[in-house]
Amino acid sequence: MKPLIIFGTGDIGQLARYYFSIDSRRQVAGFTVDGEFLSDHEFCGLPVVPFQELGQQYPPHGYDLFVALSYSKLNQVRRDKYLAGKAMGYQLANYVSSRAAVLPGVQIGENCLILEDNTLQPFVTIGNNVTLWSGNHIGHHSKIHDHCFIASHVVVSGGVTIQESCFIGVNATLRDHITVGKQCVIGAGALILGDTEPEGVYLGTATERSRVPSSRLRRI
Repeated sequence: MKPLIIFGTGDIGQLARYYFSIDSRRQVAGFTVDGEFLSDHEFCGLPVVPFQELGQQYPPHGYDLFVALSYSKLNQVRRDKYLAGKAMGYQLANYVSSRAAVLPGVQIGENCLILEDNTLQPFVTIGNNVTLWSGNHIGHHSKIHDHCFIASHVVVSGGVTIQESCFIGVNATLRDHITVGKQCVIGAGALILGDTEPEGVYLGTATERSRVPSSRLRRI
């Protein structure tokens, strides 16, 4: 495999380097960021180069790329850098944890980050540039389109379609055979029982503080 350059020097970039280093055959050779955000020429003990100069210093015939960014601006920042890297001729790498359960029949695109304890059942399709944080259940025959970010402990039941550029928050639950429209935000703990509208925001109910203070609880 070619050595790997990671786009991003934030927390996710550091995590990506950690996971690739301990749980893949990939050698991380360096990092890249847009020149205007380059504050240090070293990160995690490796060189950082301006993205505008990446093709000269680490050309695509010798290196692959991984874009390690968050869901900022509803995944559009990560989407733009993914497309820019492809336009420069780079192959986009995947990280799929060896501790994830990926059953036969699953299809996974490129530039995907799939962390530990995910369960991907048979006939699941994961698009390009998708992040699955730890501990999710993706049910059989479900399809997650490009540029989505699924936070931890989300339950996606069977036959669900999640369209492009969605964010699904921690502990959300999606019932079977529904469609989540493009660019939706599903908040933490939300329960989705039917199709959602594109660009919809669906928030769970937060737990309110009890009027009884903790000092008056007798059994704790």
